[in-house]
Parts: sequence; C-alpha cells; structure tokens
Amino acid sequence: MTSRFRIAPNLALDEKVARLRAAGTAVVHLGFGESRLPLPAEVRDLLVAGTDRRGYGAVAGAEDARAAVAGYFTRRGLPTDPDRIVLAPGSKPLLMALTAVIDGDVVLPDPSWLTYAPQARLFGRRVRPVAIPAEHGGVPDPDLLAETLRAARRADSAPRLLVLTLPDNPTGTLAPPELVRRVCAVAEREDLLIVSDEIYRDLPHRPQEPFLSPAEILPDRTVVTTGLSKSLALGGWRIGAARFPAGAVGDRLRDGVLAVASEVWSTMPGPMQEVAAGVFAEPPVIVRHLRDSARLHATVTAAMHRIVTDAGAHCRTPGGGFYLYPDFEPARAVLATRGVRDGGALQDHLLEEHGVAVLAGHHFGDAPEALRFRIATSLLSGETDEERWAALRADDPLRLPHVAVVLDRLAEAFQRLVHRPSRHAQ
Repeated sequence: MTSRFRIAPNLALDEKVARLRAAGTAVVHLGFGESRLPLPAEVRDLLVAGTDRRGYGAVAGAEDARAAVAGYFTRRGLPTDPDRIVLAPGSKPLLMALTAVIDGDVVLPDPSWLTYAPQARLFGRRVRPVAIPAEHGGVPDPDLLAETLRAARRADSAPRLLVLTLPDNPTGTLAPPELVRRVCAVAEREDLLIVSDEIYRDLPHRPQEPFLSPAEILPDRTVVTTGLSKSLALGGWRIGAARFPAGAVGDRLRDGVLAVASEVWSTMPGPMQEVAAGVFAEPPVIVRHLRDSARLHATVTAAMHRIVTDAGAHCRTPGGGFYLYPDFEPARAVLATRGVRDGGALQDHLLEEHGVAVLAGHHFGDAPEALRFRIATSLLSGETDEERWAALRADDPLRLPHVAVVLDRLAEAFQRLVHRPSRHAQ
C-alpha cells in the first residue's frame, strides 16, 4: 500500500548527503538550512545546569523561561506579558498546532518554507498560494492576495490564516515595512489571522535596515513564532516559542495551542527551558555571538550571491538569514542540452555531476518546470568547530583558506553548469 506521507524533502536530502559523504563522495552541502556554528561555553553551561529540571512542568513553559521570551519580544518593540508566551520543542510544532486550531484555508506566499503547506494538508486545510513580489519573498504580493481572497470567497471557500516569514525562507530576503503594511491592510480588511514566522529575525544582513513585524500593525490578530535553531545553531535542542496577542482572540488561540500541546508534547524538556531562560534574556555574550553570526552569514551569503549571478542566474538580493533562491531560466537552452528541463532534474544534475546539493523550487510550492532552487549557505563556514570559530572571529572570513577553497569550487561548478560546450567538445 502506498502511503501519502513522505519524509520532509530537506531532511531526506540531508540524510542522502550524509550517506554519500560516508561512502567517500565529496559533496558541498547547500541543501539544508542548518547552522552548525559553535556555541559559547555559557550556553553549554546552561544546558548542564538544567539537568535537574526533570519534572513535566507547565504545558506553556516555566515561568522564568516565559518571562525571558517576553522580555525578548518587548525589547523588539512588542510589549509582552509572560502569560502571552508558549514554549515548545521547536517552533515547528507550534506552527502545526496553530494550523490545527484555526479553521479555514491557509494562505501562503509562493514560494514558501516547505513545511507550511504539508502541515495544512495534514489537517485537511486547503492551501491558497499567492505569488511573492519581484524583489522580496516571505509575503504575498498584496494585489494578488486580494484577488486570491476574492476568488476564494466566490467559490464559497473560507481563507482564515495567512502565514508570513520575516526574513524569508527560501529567498533569504526581508520584506520592507511598506510592503508589510500593505499586506496587513488586506489581512485586516479580509479578517485573516496572521502567523508571523520570525525565526531568522536575529540574523539581519544590514542591521540598520528597518524591521516591521505584522504584530506591530495588527497586534490583536498576529501570532509571532521564533526559536533558537537558526540564530544560535541549536536545531537539535528544539527550543521554540510563540507570542500570542492579548484579548479574546489571542486567548482562544493560546488555549487551543495549549490543548494540542498537552496531548502531543506535554511540555518543552526541562533542560531546554533552562537554556531558553538564559539565552532569551540576552546577556552580553549572547548579543555578541548573535552579532558575529549575523555578520558571518551575511558575508558568506553575499559571496554566494555573486557566484550565482556571475553564472547568469537571476537572484533576489539577500537581506537576512542564510538563503538564496536563484533562477537559472537564462540558461534553459544550455541546460536542456544536458537533459535538464525542470527543477527536480536540475537538483539531481547538480548533485550527480557537480557534487553540489541544493533543494529544488517545487519543494517550496514553485512550478515544477521552473529552474529555481534554494541555496543554504549556513554550512560553508567550516567543517570543524575550530574552522567555524575562525570564521566567526575573522575580519574577512572570505580570506580564510577553508572558506575560500569551497567558494572557489562552487564558482567553478556553477560556471561549468551554464557553460555551452564547444563544437569540438561535443
């Protein structure tokens, strides 16, 4: 019997790359959005200190951890009481629980992170993709959003939830305030609830660039999710948090999520609550580490952006996190000579012929025939903690031999990808 359930493609690709490397195949891994930057010793100490937290505890999370997260949001212009915070083993289950408790269609930017749509479908929700603007991802085009909602109402459908990602995965861009305001205006007019996934907020490429959360515009109808998987490279520790709005709507959403949590994950593990309490309080060591991490990701991602655009790809300018979403449509004719006519074939060709792992655009909701894919630059700063510490501390990480070598290899691979062979070579 064929199952309709499949392991998430990013996780499947990561496992495939691990098998190839174990077999001795050299692969540059651009297909998995995990940061493996090293940890400050103080964060490890928090984990050790938390080993005595062995009890189940409150479903929403321990009071000290929720207070720390509330302070984190308050310092970012969103005054928050601890009772508005719910902690979970990663932001992923929080997003899933929100999908479970909000009835109606789920409206997504197209493309968007590859987990939003499968989560919606698991609960029988219809997914309404809306194309993103030309320059920025993470939010739908406001005019197309309004058209999509009108069409859905005419079809007697019920769009209810709009998911936004700031900064975005997969495009690595940050929607500017004026665009966020336009999208929020449509959401308010059409009575949509908003989930703003802000897990990459602490990795800006240009710290001076303004960041506007939908929760600042529509505080009564926006839930904000975050976590420590990306900013502090704690993906395996599973530390996520959600901020719920004050008022009746927020109470209903929070209570619904807590009901789901009580039946699914019970509570975030106690040692991780100790970590959350310490890290979200943002002592100086954490502030410095986040600043250095954001600078490193910005530098390496900008270098990778130059590599793909030098190869002729169209690619939005990154603004946060560690992603790019190049479009190799300009090379379609050349790629067709290699049997590459869609995103899936391009993903396979890059891995099999060039030793470069990427994740094709159709996994993010893109058209299958599009020659687009997501690049994650987060694993390009070194293979060991020694190399990664060196990259974090370097004035110019691109001059480090271990970083320069892999970027040079990638530049060569992408040039070979689009190079039209000569008649003699054919």
